[in-house]
Amino acid sequence: MSDIDTAATTTDAADHRLRRSLGFRDLVVYGLLFIAPMAPVGVFGTLDARSHGAVALVYLVATVAMAFTAFSYAQMVRVVPQAGSVFAYARAGLGPRAGFIAGWMAMLDYLLIPAVAYLFSGIAMEALVPEVSRWVWTALAVVVTTLLNLWGVRTAARVGFLVLAMEIVVLLVFVVSAVVVLARDGAERGWLSPLSGDGTQGAFAMSAVLGAVSIAVLSYLGFDAIASFAEEVDQGGREARWKGGGGRRAGGSAKVARAVLFCLALAGVLFVVQTYLVALLQPTSSAELAAEPGRQGSAFYDAVDASVGTWLHDLVAVSKAIGAAFAALAGQAAAGRLLFAMGRDRRLPRALSRTDAGVPRVALLCAASVTLVAAVWAARRDDGMDHLVSVVDIGALTAFTLLHASVIGWFAVRRRGGPVIWWRHVLIPAAGAAITLAVIVEASGTAQVVGAIWLAAGLGVLVAQRGRNST
Repeated sequence: MSDIDTAATTTDAADHRLRRSLGFRDLVVYGLLFIAPMAPVGVFGTLDARSHGAVALVYLVATVAMAFTAFSYAQMVRVVPQAGSVFAYARAGLGPRAGFIAGWMAMLDYLLIPAVAYLFSGIAMEALVPEVSRWVWTALAVVVTTLLNLWGVRTAARVGFLVLAMEIVVLLVFVVSAVVVLARDGAERGWLSPLSGDGTQGAFAMSAVLGAVSIAVLSYLGFDAIASFAEEVDQGGREARWKGGGGRRAGGSAKVARAVLFCLALAGVLFVVQTYLVALLQPTSSAELAAEPGRQGSAFYDAVDASVGTWLHDLVAVSKAIGAAFAALAGQAAAGRLLFAMGRDRRLPRALSRTDAGVPRVALLCAASVTLVAAVWAARRDDGMDHLVSVVDIGALTAFTLLHASVIGWFAVRRRGGPVIWWRHVLIPAAGAAITLAVIVEASGTAQVVGAIWLAAGLGVLVAQRGRNST
């Protein structure tokens, strides 16, 4: 090969390479930003009504259920430390076609969850400044966070850290205020009711709790996005120092694995604590919320208003407005990495894999454009939020199912990871796949139909690619 060819090859490789600049803290920031520490605020009333008042138990069960998925992510990121997350894992464990389908289904999730978050930010800002329409606030949030993402993953992580700190402070203010009110005035419901139900809809029913879990998992979607940044993690650290040259790769992937598990565990604790406290403060029974669906969306705020005061209501609203926009920032960044990885593998247009100073700006702009259209469309409709929320989790749950299958495929079928440890490489991922399939079955009919249509479209693209490659 000539010097010119060598130089061209090196330049081309650099054009498709991401910059390694993230540490463990940065990964945790992205994960918690995407999840949002106070994610249950918007769905508390719905979950309380569906679970017959056992909303804290719902999040406890959901955390355990999602732990199986987090464990599978931790297994695969150590052996396939690449951008693209579940797309890369399914491709390695199940083959390129399954990898494409996993990435295609995850794309539905990664493109629509930011749209939901942007819309939530627009709604919150409209409530604070009603003179400006929600779609204007929504579009502004997309523009600001997209510019931060284009600036670079490290800069976005630094700004995100400040926003995350603000959200956690507001959450702590709520927890302290709630504890003070409960100590002074007592609870509106029984002290164990958030775990056993308030009894206003009959005896405790585990089926009601499991039905609510299918909605609660929406609060957790985002911890998996951490795996999308595997190629941008600084590979130094304790693992690299102990393992020498080969450990440098292990150091980066180990950080990602630990960050995935840590974010899920921390989010689970935060969700259970805040829903337990607000359920005790809730003067409205779960039966009343079930009978009046219009009150479910504001149930969290209503409980705070009635027990603590309007000042905390407003503080939580401002925190949610800002936090939702930055949750969308993390989601948009993950979507950009997914498009980048699929473009690099030639499963999507190759242009998506281009980078500029280590930033996948083409992929980010494409993700932002799709999200902007979806978010503004929903913001201009009264039922826009319902349409988006009904479908966002179906893509992720399908991708999670393929993730679990990938663990079995890589370790037990292909035997690429050394000796098979059956409980780790077969039993846990099989249980995780069973859980995600059960949640898909419990999802709304609309979500299932949209998911089926999106899957059919992906299969169509796959067939078209195969036909093109054979000619």
